[in-house]
Formats: sequence, structure tokens, C-alpha cells
Amino acid sequence: MKNDLVNPRLAREWQTMTAMVRIFCRDQHHPDEGLCAECQQFLDYAGVRLERCRFGVEKPTCAKCPVHCYQRERREQVRAMMRYAGPRMLWEHPVMSLRHWLDGFRKAPEI
Repeated sequence: MKNDLVNPRLAREWQTMTAMVRIFCRDQHHPDEGLCAECQQFLDYAGVRLERCRFGVEKPTCAKCPVHCYQRERREQVRAMMRYAGPRMLWEHPVMSLRHWLDGFRKAPEI
């Protein structure tokens, strides 16, 4: 099953993830242009996970989700990225940051 990332809710989730990875990569890995290979691989992985999320448009934020669809190493990687990029999102993407915070109040559907 694939989710349609054109859906406003899932598209916003994808944009937020992309922005956070870009901030993290820019400040931590200093690529000449775009993303480094490691961050691009992570973003590709995250895109597949979002497309295949069992909750679809009812998807809660990953931190509130009862299903851990990321591999353990990837979960640690995304935690580090979000821990770093989250506070910086307030300055660089304040509206996106606010909407992500509000999405955090969504309840996960029953499994």
C-alpha cells in the first residue's frame, strides 16, 4: 500500500522532514551543495517509510506513533537530526514548525 504524498497532511509531513534533514546536513556535514550522501540516503528511506505508513492521512507524528516503522539505527539517526534541527526550525521555518507542533496533538488511530 502506498500513500499519496500529494495529500496536504502527508505533504506537510514530508516537507517538515526534508527541512529538518537539510538544516542538520548543512550545519553538521557542510556539503558543497544539497545533501551529503548519508543524509540523502536517510531522506530516501524516510520517504519510503512515509509512503508506506499504515495510518495514511490519519498518521500522527512519528514520536506519538505506536508503530515503529524505522529500523533501530534509523530511529536513533532521526532523533539526533530532530534534536538538532527542531529548535532551529523555529527561526528558519516558523509556520512549518508550528504546524508540526500542532500535529503532535493528533491521536494515533487504533491498531
